[in-house]
Amino acid sequence: MTPDQIIEADHTWVDGKLAPGVQVAVDASGTIRAVGTNLGQTTRHLTGRALFPGFVNAHSHAFQRALRGIGEEYPSGAGSFWTWREAMYQLVQQVDRRALHGIARRCFSEMLRSGFTTVGEFHYLRHQDAAARDCAFDEVVLDAAREVGLRIVLLVAYYRAGGFGSPLAGGQTRFATPTVAEFFERVDQLRARVDGVMQAVGIAPHSLRAVPAEDWPRLIEGARDRGLMVHTHLEEQRKELDDCRQALGTTPMRWLLDNVDIGARVTAVHATHTDAETLEAWLGRGAGVCICPITEANLGDGIPRGDILRAHAQRVCVGSDSNIRLDPFEELRWLEHGQRLRSEQRGAFRDSTGHLGRLLWEVGTASGADRLGVPTGRIAVDHHADLIAIDLGAPVIDGVPSVALSTGLIFGAGASEVVTAVCVGGKWHEFRAGS
Repeated sequence: MTPDQIIEADHTWVDGKLAPGVQVAVDASGTIRAVGTNLGQTTRHLTGRALFPGFVNAHSHAFQRALRGIGEEYPSGAGSFWTWREAMYQLVQQVDRRALHGIARRCFSEMLRSGFTTVGEFHYLRHQDAAARDCAFDEVVLDAAREVGLRIVLLVAYYRAGGFGSPLAGGQTRFATPTVAEFFERVDQLRARVDGVMQAVGIAPHSLRAVPAEDWPRLIEGARDRGLMVHTHLEEQRKELDDCRQALGTTPMRWLLDNVDIGARVTAVHATHTDAETLEAWLGRGAGVCICPITEANLGDGIPRGDILRAHAQRVCVGSDSNIRLDPFEELRWLEHGQRLRSEQRGAFRDSTGHLGRLLWEVGTASGADRLGVPTGRIAVDHHADLIAIDLGAPVIDGVPSVALSTGLIFGAGASEVVTAVCVGGKWHEFRAGS
């Protein structure tokens, strides 16, 4: 194998620690073929920089980037997720193809600049013409990611109800999916169209309130037969649990565990109000959980059970959700800080050796990649060359020794202050720190 490029930084993150003198050989397809020393002549020197795997954003709604700053006035008193949702529905009714393309491209560009190299786009705003159910927005989102150079897993949403026992109404009609059969017909069309390297497809039954109970077994079975990952919103709001108890006699996650074949391909987004026993059972099945700390704080959702999540951290990932703020360091910072506020203790996401940075970086990279089914998030052979370069001379980490850099970045840095380059599939995007 003759590599297309051999990359060498001052320090490289391999197997959970920074090491000097490491070379990374990447072939023309953008795949890492070797990691080590004496691999040949370095072709890209990252002098004064450290090389880390790119972050994985496991949960995004790109269109909600247009809500940044909107819905933050409260003339009638304190708001909630449900009052925010009304502002979101107003946006949904205004967006057309051109507007969505601009919003998604802006969002994905900001993601890339912040150090996210892969996104799981939970895509439920799908129709330009709601009456025709044209799915015109599917390609719009894929095109925006392709133009920016961001790796994407399009998690195609199934959305059939406006709530437990309620029809779709208003802006929700732009999310509509009529039947499971028609849904998978469209999913198969998208699978045939995506390039298979920079783009992939999964499915996203929106939530138990938006997907009738009888459709769940066929959705999970259809995903399993196609080898697709499944993401769904679960237990973000207390009202969701109360409504589900009234409709189905139990909580959303418990109902799925009791009635559907939940396994390693399934990820619950949020699980904010899941009780300890149910969360342990979910993770024990090999299923995952995606936490979105910045959005969950912004919406006033609450804080999930970090003690249980830490014990299964290899199946826990993070996402930017509403994209109110795009910074992977800040997501991981608030993942830990939220647990400190909840428990009144420090080091919530420490690993078995007590190391904090190592486990948090895994949650932000490799774990997210696994939940999306993409070979990325690690500087390792046969993984995509999705990488970020960190400026070791940045003022915010001045004086931080290499042994503390992983935690120093998470707790002391913002992405724009330290990320100077991003590589996706071997293709580099250079930035100026602070821009």
